[in-house]
Amino acid sequence: MRTYNETYSWIKFVGNLGEAPPKLWLMLGECQSKCEHIAGVPLRPDTAEELHRVYLAKGALATTAIEGNTLSEEEVLELLDGKLKLPPSREYLATEIDNIVGECNEIFASIVDGRSPEVTRKRICELNRTVLNELSLDEDVVPGAMRTHSVLVGRYRGAPPQDCAHLVDKLVEWLNGYEFQGEAGLETVYAILKAILAHLYLAWIHPFGDGNGRTARLLEFQILVSAGVPAACAHLLSDHYNLTRTEYYRQLDAASKSGGDVVPFVTYSVQGFLDGLREQIVTVGKQLLDLTWTNYVHEFFGDRASPTQVRRRHLVLDLSWQTDPVPASRIPEITVRLGRAYAQRTQKTLNRDINAMLEARLLVQTSRGLRARKELVQAFIPPRTAPNDEEVETR
Repeated sequence: MRTYNETYSWIKFVGNLGEAPPKLWLMLGECQSKCEHIAGVPLRPDTAEELHRVYLAKGALATTAIEGNTLSEEEVLELLDGKLKLPPSREYLATEIDNIVGECNEIFASIVDGRSPEVTRKRICELNRTVLNELSLDEDVVPGAMRTHSVLVGRYRGAPPQDCAHLVDKLVEWLNGYEFQGEAGLETVYAILKAILAHLYLAWIHPFGDGNGRTARLLEFQILVSAGVPAACAHLLSDHYNLTRTEYYRQLDAASKSGGDVVPFVTYSVQGFLDGLREQIVTVGKQLLDLTWTNYVHEFFGDRASPTQVRRRHLVLDLSWQTDPVPASRIPEITVRLGRAYAQRTQKTLNRDINAMLEARLLVQTSRGLRARKELVQAFIPPRTAPNDEEVETR
């Protein structure tokens, strides 16, 4: 009989997900579907690279911000580009981010090379060692080593130090066991559950002197990416926990006080993951729409290269990047090249160009101004049941 058996009854390595409500399984199915959708989306290499960069920054910042890192997303993006300059008193913040970014990239690279990292006690210790690399630590904290002292995190006391190694071994055995061996076609569903429960149990055990949360979220990322979840998607759980930080801690606390009922924490995590995936689908969809629309416009004009045709092509493309409809009188102001194109021309020239593009159905005249008719390349968009008065065509 170990100490934790008497005082930590919630650490029992049982999912009890058979009692989960149907809504959770529906959300998990949608998560798998959306991950597969995002994984199969064709994007330009530069567009895909930028999206990876943005979500890597979000994920790295989120997993450290929960622990108190105060860098902004803009600063993290500068750090990824090698442009961030911080005073000595704040350099440790960049080190925290670098540690997470470096490990995420290493995990992804190892999977690409066919060296998918396993879930073992040694591996979990390696993750903790990376998290704490080159950071100032308390004297009793050894990166990558199980703690030998008691720790209090808020109101929660980590598992007895003499039981930490044993508990991590039991966690690893559980995660690698039959309960998380997904049926064919449901691998992503089981990977999501495995990742979330690995995170929850590491938070409960708290096996290290420091960096437990970051280690748990890195392990979560590793499990998801190893199962085929796109890297950009695998950062979304950390981002969710950070965006809902108060609820995150409340859910962790409630899960232990409930006697080990993991369903509420899993439901909370899956809902946030799904919300993030839905937002990513919208982001990726906009990228695809812009790319398809640009190609369509170029194909429409073909090899017509007269000054008039070039000017009209620029008119359509530059209006395409505007968030709102633009009054005709303001068109020369929206980009430098349109300003130059119409600087030496009369209003009649602009009106002729606009009318030609309206006739070609590349532009739409609304009550608020002109916009690009991007819906031409949205083949399956459902029709509006009631058009917004602001967007009613006036022509």
